Amino acid sequence: MNIIEVNASRRYDIFVEEGLLNRAGAYCAQVLRGKKVLLLTDETVGALYLNTVKQSLEASGFEVNPYTVAVGEDSKSTATYLQVVSYLAENHFTRSDAIVALGGGVVGDLGGFCAATYLRGIGFVQIPTTLLACVDSSVGGKTAVNLPEGKNLLGSFYQPWLVLCDPTALQTLPSEIYADGMAEVIKYGMIRDRTLFEALERGELTDTEIICRCVAIKRDIVEQDERDTGYRQLLNFGHTVGHAVEKCSDFSISHGSAVAIGMAVLTRALSAMGKTPAEECERLLALLAACGLPTTCDIAPQALYEVALSDKKRANDTLALITVPVIGEGGIETIAVTELARYIEMGAVK
Repeated sequence: MNIIEVNASRRYDIFVEEGLLNRAGAYCAQVLRGKKVLLLTDETVGALYLNTVKQSLEASGFEVNPYTVAVGEDSKSTATYLQVVSYLAENHFTRSDAIVALGGGVVGDLGGFCAATYLRGIGFVQIPTTLLACVDSSVGGKTAVNLPEGKNLLGSFYQPWLVLCDPTALQTLPSEIYADGMAEVIKYGMIRDRTLFEALERGELTDTEIICRCVAIKRDIVEQDERDTGYRQLLNFGHTVGHAVEKCSDFSISHGSAVAIGMAVLTRALSAMGKTPAEECERLLALLAACGLPTTCDIAPQALYEVALSDKKRANDTLALITVPVIGEGGIETIAVTELARYIEMGAVK
């Protein structure tokens, strides 16, 4: 059993071990105050694991209300959010009750925002079932839904009571969904852990080892800047352009693929500017490709720039740009918003 403690505004533990899906109820019983649970999932994950987790929760004395949303980014909408919180109200959920999010990043973000805002906050447990959710979105307390104007623009910082990562769930992931998670894993190596990056190049880590290494990095960063006002922005490496890629593609390009493209665009630009050695850039591009991730897209640089103007890291006419001069040593550079267009243009492949 691997246990990682997070000391944020709400202290909680992250458990990483095979078989946790079957024992979820016992762990939830240790942290949740009430007995009524909304078990939120999507259609794909629900077909695989909903009954397993439901039975475990019921065996621990919980009254379980399953709630299934459609697969995909469209479920991270204000419409779906209102449907979920209305269901909570109609079924008389109280402040002592909880939401258990079973699924990937969409379910976790949606469930967390519902938990944060319904009755000004109810219990919340994350049970991530994708690599991306295990290493990134389930940890750190960022919850949100999308607006037509951009991704994650309506949200809240709300820490879970508990996170349960069962690596066996990753065995049912399609290869492209697993690759999505590897984009975030590579990001951690780029910004903070050269040893991790090199181990990924050699392909020598198990899923459990990958999850624990990445979660530990994120924990250390979040504990220094829970509200994302400075140091935590390192975790957004590749995301400024990545979110623009998602939006411009109408989300036909997945989050992980978009982040991979974002990291590649920015690192190519930094290399062209002489701020990152060419060999470091080539190593990133090679590892992304080896993990089945794209490094280019057909979207015009100007279109990406216009969408990126809504980035959350923007402050007035400046933007916090996450750079990696050397693998494992990410930094934050403040640039004029207008300068971002030059980075995107220089990093795009003609």
